[in-house]
Amino acid sequence: RQPMASSLTFPLLFTMAAIAAADMKSLSSLHCNSRSTRPASSSAFLPSCPMQRLHPSHSPCPRRAGVYGYPSYRLVSRRANRLEMSETKTSTSSSILSIFCPLLKLFSNSDPTAPRNKGMETALTGFSSMARLPWGSQVSPLAASRPQPPLPIKIYEFEACPFCRLVREVITFLDLEVEVYPCPKGSQFHRAIVEEKGGRQMFPFLVDENTGVSMYESSEIVRYLLRTYANGAETPPFLFQSVLLSGWVPTLLRAGRGMMRFDRAVEEQPRKLLELYSYENNQFCRLVREALCELELPYKLISAGKGSQNGREKLQGIQGSTRCPYLVDPNTDKQVSDSAEIMKYLFENYVRA
Repeated sequence: RQPMASSLTFPLLFTMAAIAAADMKSLSSLHCNSRSTRPASSSAFLPSCPMQRLHPSHSPCPRRAGVYGYPSYRLVSRRANRLEMSETKTSTSSSILSIFCPLLKLFSNSDPTAPRNKGMETALTGFSSMARLPWGSQVSPLAASRPQPPLPIKIYEFEACPFCRLVREVITFLDLEVEVYPCPKGSQFHRAIVEEKGGRQMFPFLVDENTGVSMYESSEIVRYLLRTYANGAETPPFLFQSVLLSGWVPTLLRAGRGMMRFDRAVEEQPRKLLELYSYENNQFCRLVREALCELELPYKLISAGKGSQNGREKLQGIQGSTRCPYLVDPNTDKQVSDSAEIMKYLFENYVRA
């Protein structure tokens, strides 16, 4: 049976719009310049997130060079600022999620392995993709011509979060390969790592081993990625402002899929990261990412958006086409295409009986 949330989607959507409008002032910080440019000085990298700051010297780490000529900075935590932030500043994402997560959990189908109505799934994922057009599909030619960073970029996030979605859309735009560590509610692994590294369970959270940078806040992460890896490409127009208008639509239409850890997910992490060829706004890739999140399976995300010179070339060599999604599991030497087959494989191999 389909979750009851399908009949409640539009009432929830209108309620969300009212809350988002009320919080518009606090979300205005998401706005940034429409042009991504290389920073002229180290102050351009100064994060506005109060949970972190540059080393007191505000000087580059002397023994590490940044990617593509950018200097590398050391970020240190400020425990006092964490406490002050928790008392005086409540983020919009946390306040809205605190209201709607329990509702979505109540009305969603808690068993991702249960039979689904294929027509309903296709329609809802399709509408979710339409709501976020044109973001998360197209790759910047300038960014695509840039080589991949030599060290991993790690993203801690969960699929249903609209602010995590914003970061994933920019990852597609920049044609980046990243390591994704799903952090669903009820996480047994990755949320604890984020708290250990940053002092708080807040998402998304980025760790870039190429520059030694780690940070919270989707807007700060997006600015950082664009400044560091855009290779001169302009920021997609209205990207930041669009979070208010349509960022929550996929979360509501999908009734919170990709938000909660499935209680029968395996209790041991795979030895090697799974590999997923995907791009953010593909409706069938979304189904696979939801399953990976609910099973809390870490994976290497290889962006293969429209115009990709990295992911699509690899896909062409592997399967003879650029069709997404495509999953490679080095733990079992299994390669699977088609979203339905991938989900079937994941539930058969990473769910306890």
